Amino acid sequence: MNYQAIRNTHSSVVTIRGDEAFDADGNSVTIDQSLVDAEVQRLQAEYDAQEYARNRKGEYPDIGDQLDDLFHAGAFSTEMTATLQAVKDKYPKE
Repeated sequence: MNYQAIRNTHSSVVTIRGDEAFDADGNSVTIDQSLVDAEVQRLQAEYDAQEYARNRKGEYPDIGDQLDDLFHAGAFSTEMTATLQAVKDKYPKE
């Protein structure tokens, strides 16, 4: 996360090696650590706020199963139902 914070706060940085950052020409870039620290906190807060989404992702059924269920429940528009049915008819389940 620290490397991302450096890149977010210092646009000229293209390479980071350990504690050193460099621009496209290989010149050393002076890092303002207070900016980096603040950005790390912002990134961590953003990450923490998305914990629910990461937890849900593993619990949800596969997107194909979700879409198939929607199709069979009749929740799609008439046009989408016709499009999906055409594909199902072209490649029937054996």
